Amino acid sequence: MSDSRISEWFYEYSHDIYHFLIYTLGTGDVEDLVQEVFIRAIRNIDSFQERSSPKTWLFGIARHVGIDEIRKRQRERLKNYLFMKSEEASSKDNPEEFLEMSETHQVLYKAVRGLKQSYRDVVILRGIKEMTIGETAEILGWSEGKVRLTFHRAIKALQKEKERFM
Repeated sequence: MSDSRISEWFYEYSHDIYHFLIYTLGTGDVEDLVQEVFIRAIRNIDSFQERSSPKTWLFGIARHVGIDEIRKRQRERLKNYLFMKSEEASSKDNPEEFLEMSETHQVLYKAVRGLKQSYRDVVILRGIKEMTIGETAEILGWSEGKVRLTFHRAIKALQKEKERFM
C-alpha cells in the first residue's frame, strides 16, 4: 500500500476526523492532531487490514490520538496545580530560597513532601516529569496497574495534604 492511498484518505476523511477530535477534546484547535492521525497512519500502514474500512481504522487512530491529548492536558493541569507556574524559579533547594517562595509554593512543596514515599515518587514521575505509565512502572519496579492505582490515590492524598497546610 502506498502513501498516495493515505493522501486519498486524507482528502476523504480528514474533515470527519477533524470534527471527531473537536467533539472528543472540546476545542477547535485540533489541526495538528488531525495531522498526527495521518502521520501515525503512514507509520502503521502495515497494520491496516484490507478487509476493514479505512475510515474505521483512521477513526481508531484518531481515538487514540485524542486519548493521548487528553492525558497530556491532564498532566499539564497537574503540573500547573502542583507548581502554580509563575515567573519565579521553579526549584528552590536551599533554606533561603524556600523562605522567599510564595506562600502557595510553600504549601504545595510541603504537601508533596508530606506524602508517603511511594505516593511522592509516583506524583513526581507521572505528574511532574511526565513519564509514561510504562516508564514509571519500570523505574519503580511496579506493574502498570499498580502505577495507575497509586497515582490515583496519590493525587487524592495530595489534595488532602494541601488542605492541611492552607
